[in-house]
Amino acid sequence: MKFKPSLSILITLGSIVFLAGAVTYNASQMKAENGKSVQKISAKVKSEIRASQAPSVVVIEVKPDRYKALVKGYGEAAPHYAITYAAEVSGRVDKLMPGFETGKIVKKGDILAKLENISYQQAVAQANSSLAQAELDLLEEQRTGEQARLEWQRSGLNGEPNSPLVLRAPQLAVQKALLKNAKYSLKKAQQDLEETVIRSPFDALVIERNIQPGSYVQVGSSVAQLYSTDHVEIKIPLSAKQWANLPKLSNKELSHKNAKKWPVMLYSTDGDTSWQGYVIRIEQHLDSTSRQRSLIVAVVHPFSQDVGLFPGTFVQAHIEGAELNNTWELPASAISQQGDIWFITEDNQLNKVAANKLFEKAESVYVTPIENLASVKIIKRPLSSYVVGMLVVPKVEG
Repeated sequence: MKFKPSLSILITLGSIVFLAGAVTYNASQMKAENGKSVQKISAKVKSEIRASQAPSVVVIEVKPDRYKALVKGYGEAAPHYAITYAAEVSGRVDKLMPGFETGKIVKKGDILAKLENISYQQAVAQANSSLAQAELDLLEEQRTGEQARLEWQRSGLNGEPNSPLVLRAPQLAVQKALLKNAKYSLKKAQQDLEETVIRSPFDALVIERNIQPGSYVQVGSSVAQLYSTDHVEIKIPLSAKQWANLPKLSNKELSHKNAKKWPVMLYSTDGDTSWQGYVIRIEQHLDSTSRQRSLIVAVVHPFSQDVGLFPGTFVQAHIEGAELNNTWELPASAISQQGDIWFITEDNQLNKVAANKLFEKAESVYVTPIENLASVKIIKRPLSSYVVGMLVVPKVEG
């Protein structure tokens, strides 16, 4: 006889199988959930560990503002006038003045030297004599001409004579021309006599003296080399980018009597001495070698300064520029050796961009802001070991 399980036993066995499967499924689900939690905790720990190991960097927060530009250039001081002064007449040097020595300053009209002038005095006397004779000849000719007209009128002939010689008109014209020539001859002789006294043409520094007592000079011979002392000029070549940072002024505006002076500070190469200068004109051509245009700066009375600005001195010029909008002011240390600006992204990672320098002043550099960033945290002292994307801990200065 076969055993047949009852319905209750089958139900009981089915329940046991179902419960066992449920327990197994729940156990597997709980294990999976625990695994995910462990992964999340592990990622968070790694992130915290990574953040704790990130180097700290000093940053500054910058915003665009308006600043007055400063343009720097270099040039050499040169005299306003520099001439090789030549003799106007020939003669032997009779006397040199004590102040006519190299390195000394002479005033306009000061006597530098005197030439022997006996022959020139004689020429003046001869010219005076010739002038007196010409005046006398003219008077006699005028009288002779009047007599000729009276005789023509007494002759009873009508009209004018066939030849102007009858009334002596040509003869009178000759005497007038001779008188005029005599006057110019006297003036020339007097001028030559005056030129035997050699005078300074302007306030000048004596650079060279080319005559000695007893030496003979010819017309056009060099007497001295002179530099004017009214002011020195410094020619400052500038690039197109530098010109863009300067006020847009013309020579007409600069020369106007009511124009405000455009100041320029000049510094010696060692930085120990400075002079106040002013822009006096702008050159309107490019140098064929440097392809740059120059600004001309003047220093008035350069030899009267506490420390003279002597011709030949090489100087650095700090030229006051235009006001520039939308500009960042950064410490000079913020520009890397490669010319980059390093900054911090929103997730504290490093990034960089090439610096577009506009000008420098003191310990600051002024640059065009990074595009699409109104304000940003800039690394104050970037290191050569920095890599884009590197995680850092920013510390805002001040």
